[in-house]
Amino acid sequence: MRVVFSVIALSAALVATDASAQVNLTGRYRCIELCQAPPGGYAYITQNGTEMNMVNDVGEASRAWLDYPGRMWVDGANQGAVYSPDGMHVQFDRGTVWERAPELPPPPRRYRR
Repeated sequence: MRVVFSVIALSAALVATDASAQVNLTGRYRCIELCQAPPGGYAYITQNGTEMNMVNDVGEASRAWLDYPGRMWVDGANQGAVYSPDGMHVQFDRGTVWERAPELPPPPRRYRR
C-alpha cells in the first residue's frame, strides 16, 4: 500500500514540474494582424523570469508579466494576451496577432587581405 502512495506522489510531482515549465518568449516577432504600423513591422519581447519588456511594431515600449501559464498582461497597452505553448504566436485581447520571426543567420565573416 505504501508503494502505491509513493508512486502516486512521485508521478504527481513530475506532472506538476512539467506543467509549471515556462516558455521563453524572448525574441523578434512580426505583426500579422490588426497592426498599428503597416503589416510586417517587427515587435520585440525580452523576458526575464515572469517579467517582460516589450516593444510593439511602432516602437512603443511597455512592461509586461505572466499572469499564469499561457496568459500575460501588458501594462502600457492595458490589455492581456495569450501565447501559444511553443511561444510562436501571441494574440492580444483586442485582436492584434504577433508571429515569431525566424532568427537571422549571422553575417558572413569578412577577412582582410
